[in-house]
Amino acid sequence: MRIMFDRNKPYNSLPLLPPSVDLDNDPEVLKKLVSASRALASVDGNIKRLPNPYMLVNTIALQEARTSTKIENIFTTEDELYKAITDTVKESKANFATKEVLRYREALWAGYRSIKDIGTINLQSIIRISQQVKGTTLKIRSPQSQVVIKRGQTEFRAGEVVYTPPRGEKVIEKLMDNLIDFLNDDEKYPTDPLLKMCIAHYQFEVIHPFMDGNGRTGRILNLLYLVHKNLLSHPTLYLSKYIIVYKDDYYYKLGTVTQRGTWKDWVLYMLDAVEKTAGMTNTLINEILEQMESSLKYGKKHLKWYSKEVNEAIFSQPYIKPKVIKQVIGKSSRTTITKYMNELVTAGILSPIKDGSEVYYINNELIRILEQ
Repeated sequence: MRIMFDRNKPYNSLPLLPPSVDLDNDPEVLKKLVSASRALASVDGNIKRLPNPYMLVNTIALQEARTSTKIENIFTTEDELYKAITDTVKESKANFATKEVLRYREALWAGYRSIKDIGTINLQSIIRISQQVKGTTLKIRSPQSQVVIKRGQTEFRAGEVVYTPPRGEKVIEKLMDNLIDFLNDDEKYPTDPLLKMCIAHYQFEVIHPFMDGNGRTGRILNLLYLVHKNLLSHPTLYLSKYIIVYKDDYYYKLGTVTQRGTWKDWVLYMLDAVEKTAGMTNTLINEILEQMESSLKYGKKHLKWYSKEVNEAIFSQPYIKPKVIKQVIGKSSRTTITKYMNELVTAGILSPIKDGSEVYYINNELIRILEQ
């Protein structure tokens, strides 16, 4: 079915949710929904194996943040990023791309805390996520804003308008109210929550409610909704990795829903993204846990002061500074901490890198796992 759609005019006729097609009873969708749900449950079980979920979740969230911003053609090096999260001074002086990634991570965690506190997803929480992603105070874009989506400069027919989002008095507010109602009212819309996430992600991106940062805000919203519906205990799904690998399919299938109403292909793509991403995330968590166990045994064998708590601190992020070890060990002199850091280097657990007068200590094993 082809929809009457002019990409150069605001898509004010965007249908409200739920979709007119019956996705809940489609055999192919249901089969994929079952496998994706099982994969998601296995990730959540794996998270609960972690000695301190927040420690490794933070590491995985950083990779999600970096990859999600990469989808928007915002690139930063691992070195710049790891230094910035280790040192608040470096963070304040970080380049634009690094700050964008760090804002994404902070928006993810702020949204997570908000969901836990208020127990729902509302317009204000979505606005706050967007504001944090972009480091702005802007809210829903105004009716006079002439926002259009154009092809990138590296694409064929660069600069060509491919889509014009809804625009006008109360238009965006009405569409967002419907979207939020669809997500929250399970009696009125008794669709499986994982299926709702797939549907809502399309709707959010097509509404395009903000001036900028809609892609990143939408991907954060995906994770927070899964947490809100108790499908994940922490926002750890590495969903952006799949999207960037199959980026062309992502944008193509988004477009075909708009132009032809082909919801099924879009939903199958998103469910496959959840299933494959769950597998990748499980592999990542398993490899980190295995390396942590190996490093703990090795550290205890070679360093009499090495402990489970020190080991966890070393795996809390790829780059660390001596103060991290000091916080774990407690009251120790600067001389003692320096001695311990040198022993960690001699044992091959960490390696030092100088940046001006600053010295960072790198967990090369963790970096190996994160960047493969």
